[in-house]
Amino acid sequence: MERLLNDTVAQQVSEVFTEELSQPVHLLFFGSEERCEYCEPTRQLVEEVVPLSGKLTASYHDLEKDKELASAYRVDKSPAIVLTAKEGEELRDLGVRYAGMPSGHEFTSFINSIIMASHRTGGLSKETLEFLAGVKEDVLLQVFVTPT
Repeated sequence: MERLLNDTVAQQVSEVFTEELSQPVHLLFFGSEERCEYCEPTRQLVEEVVPLSGKLTASYHDLEKDKELASAYRVDKSPAIVLTAKEGEELRDLGVRYAGMPSGHEFTSFINSIIMASHRTGGLSKETLEFLAGVKEDVLLQVFVTPT
């Protein structure tokens, strides 16, 4: 199987992770054996990114076979990647999901999301965090990206 990340990109990501990752992050991959054109390459991408830092781990799940886990993480499509804060043996859901394969320009966003998850912050200002603390209802925020 041909690698998705060439040596140069893998080395660059590894160097960024060495400099930037502060705390462990666990990625949950959800795929499907049925009607999922991008599940295998997305899983392969996760499998190539995780070894680039000792602070990353991953687990691999089937959307249909692991329905309870998928539901617990509010995953309803595949492929999907959930970023969690790994604190000892506990995983804390950070609310970050990737539906589809984070390739092309989205790959940079994916790497930056892992870094932010490691810092346990979204890079928001104190004022924004205070405002968000006052939000009393659940808010569903979805960002859709189309490869060009």
